[in-house]
Amino acid sequence: MIARVLHLRDQPPPEVPRKLGPVTILYFLHQDGELAAKGHRLPRSSSTVWKILDAHQPILRPQKPAPLPFDRPAPMDTWEIDFTDVAGAEAQHTAKQAHQVEAFAVVDRGTSILVDLQVHDAYQATSALIAMASTLIRQGLPQRIVFDRDPRLIGSWTAADFPSAFMRFLLCLGITVEVCPPQRPDLKPFVERYFRTLNRECVQIKHPENVQQASAAFEEHHYTYNHLRPNQSEACRNVPPYTAFPQLPSLPHIPPTVDPDRWLLNYHGHLYKRRIDHSGQVQIDKSRYYIKREMAGRYVVCKVDAHRRQLDVLADGKLIKTLPIKGLYGEPMDFGNYLELMLKEAEAEQQRLTRHQQFRVS
Repeated sequence: MIARVLHLRDQPPPEVPRKLGPVTILYFLHQDGELAAKGHRLPRSSSTVWKILDAHQPILRPQKPAPLPFDRPAPMDTWEIDFTDVAGAEAQHTAKQAHQVEAFAVVDRGTSILVDLQVHDAYQATSALIAMASTLIRQGLPQRIVFDRDPRLIGSWTAADFPSAFMRFLLCLGITVEVCPPQRPDLKPFVERYFRTLNRECVQIKHPENVQQASAAFEEHHYTYNHLRPNQSEACRNVPPYTAFPQLPSLPHIPPTVDPDRWLLNYHGHLYKRRIDHSGQVQIDKSRYYIKREMAGRYVVCKVDAHRRQLDVLADGKLIKTLPIKGLYGEPMDFGNYLELMLKEAEAEQQRLTRHQQFRVS
């Protein structure tokens, strides 16, 4: 019987002219009249055929990837944020065809604690900023926030210019921003894993039909997840997160005043390669800078000098001009006024993004 298994593997029958797998080999074994006449005991499972093939000849099995350790930061040090659809729930307006009702979740990487969970039927750049600001006002400021390249958060699909209003808001509060590369959800695994729990243990059971029902269901689920539901993560070890971490560090509060230009320090030394247009100008972010009309068509590199708040324009490695960075405010402002300013800028970014989408569609 073993010899027949190896023969079928090496020399398949003309009916199936390819390398046979264990299931197909099992079929031909039971169709073999000679083996049946001799009364040999035939395998009933393909796992037995696998054992024979493994023992008598090399079979390249796909190897399971070795799990990579994920170093957990200190509790409440790093948050992961993201959006997910609330399946079955419909918005009260008809402006959106897809992603009608969405959940905005904030998960702490060090403890798996669900920091915040909000629901909305029109998450755009402004509403996303409001959701994040409300979380920071109530919970305090972490050291780092991780998110993906959602246009509502980074302001565009490329994020090739200055940071969006959402990112500037976090940077000016002293929070480090970490944007995941495209198609890398594994770099924010805790919020992704939480969405699976939210869908299976809340959405598929409660079946909310609108924002109000989803909000009520999420409020109950938020408490259950943190205080009652055992969490199998390595940090929690099969107890609820707040049981595993009964004492959490207190986070710093929102400052009363904010330097609206503090984000520029994170872009010190950043390079922008631009081509000079026919009018002798280049565009960086939303502003245009005049270089030289005689250099139209040539490429220059604009280097950010955050301390002097200027752009050093380089051509062929030589400094040809220095330009003050436009759009800066120059003095601290009250947090409430700063938040209103960022909301206006986020709304302008959303309008530009909408126009760009309409242009692409047309």
